[in-house]
Amino acid sequence: MIPEHIKVTIEKNLDSKIISTRAQSGGDINQASVLTFQNGDSFFLKWNAAVPSTMFATEAKGLQLLSEANTDFVIPEVILSGKDFMLLSLIEPGVENSSSSFQFGVELAKLHKHTSTQFGLDHDNFIGKLRQKNTLHKTWKDFFVQERIEPQLKLGINSGKFPSSILSNIDKLHSTVEKLFPDEPPTLLHGDLWSGNYMYSENGTVSIYDLAVYYGHREMDIAMTRLFGGFSQEFYSGYNSEYPLSEGAEERITLCNLYPILVHANLFGDGYTRNALEIMKRFSL
Repeated sequence: MIPEHIKVTIEKNLDSKIISTRAQSGGDINQASVLTFQNGDSFFLKWNAAVPSTMFATEAKGLQLLSEANTDFVIPEVILSGKDFMLLSLIEPGVENSSSSFQFGVELAKLHKHTSTQFGLDHDNFIGKLRQKNTLHKTWKDFFVQERIEPQLKLGINSGKFPSSILSNIDKLHSTVEKLFPDEPPTLLHGDLWSGNYMYSENGTVSIYDLAVYYGHREMDIAMTRLFGGFSQEFYSGYNSEYPLSEGAEERITLCNLYPILVHANLFGDGYTRNALEIMKRFSL
């Protein structure tokens, strides 16, 4: 049930009554519905009263960044947002085929050609409902360790998921990252690119959403696509046709995915915690 204060706010701002609602999947965190209005318009609403008050505002900033990146991705337009909801343009779903999947990879590669001079972002945002630190750094090793891995480890230590001793070897990770990762410019990332955060639209183009944007190493997005089973082979072929991955990318996937696995461990615990510990042991942490 959509909270009454959200309905009142939306109807007042759009100057039209909501005449029907249709429940949708809102992911692991939010609730969602398609709203149809008396004037014939339809929009996508997601809401959550239990998230930080700035979460939807920072998500709106991220959507704007992606919309300015000169790709053919369909980016939802923010119609209205508040501290506990976001109203977006409605994108009707389509069907994936080999051609559209290949083009999905091409468009992600184009997004990754949108670069910056430093790793991070000019503001913090969220991944899931956890705060994501984006303090700017000149090197990927410093950003990855200090803004991605350390905050999640400290959060897990504070909640009892990880032993405090795990931070004693964190300095080793700087040299490991420096040794393993190729020297590439900071690229604009979706930041949370798994199968639940994109869909094919009616005309075959891809819509991406529910993001956690920042300028980072592009292999973070690629690794995330592999975390829960992987995307189609056509997707990866499309990506490499536009912006080939550097040698050894397959070897770096596990280390890249330490970050989302730590996030999942802090959000959901259970097997993710064990998985994170196994990866850290592999990299001598």
